[in-house]
Amino acid sequence: MSRKPELRGRAARLAQFLPTGRAQAARTPFVLLVVLLLGGGLIGLLVLNSALSEGAFRLDDLKREKKSLTDEEQALQRDIDAYSAPDALQRRARELGMVPGGDPAFLDPDGKVKGVPGPATASRAPLVLAPEALATATAPLPGTTPGAAADPTSTPASTPGR
Repeated sequence: MSRKPELRGRAARLAQFLPTGRAQAARTPFVLLVVLLLGGGLIGLLVLNSALSEGAFRLDDLKREKKSLTDEEQALQRDIDAYSAPDALQRRARELGMVPGGDPAFLDPDGKVKGVPGPATASRAPLVLAPEALATATAPLPGTTPGAAADPTSTPASTPGR
């Protein structure tokens, strides 16, 4: 059989630090360590994946809720725009019995009046009624004559709350 060559010099001095026999470490602790590391890594990835999935579902729900709230906001803004349009304001003011103001007068800082104020008079502008008010405009109000309901300049004899 083959014989190991004999080492000389520096190689012989270094060879004395190496084990001479086949000293094997026990394999069971090493295999157990590798299995535990792999199992822990897989469990960690599963937990991380579950957390990311939960976050994605929550994000999807929040996006859906944001879209719904944005649609509602736009509908409310359309309603506000419709109610604040000049023709709608004019119609509602006429329904309340309001008329355009007369000539204004202004006050100087020293207290003098500039201009001659004029009274507000009902103009003969056509009355624009909302569709809801058309049903009530055709029927005369109680205590009025039928011709008085059609005249937009007629004022009631007494106004409640004044």
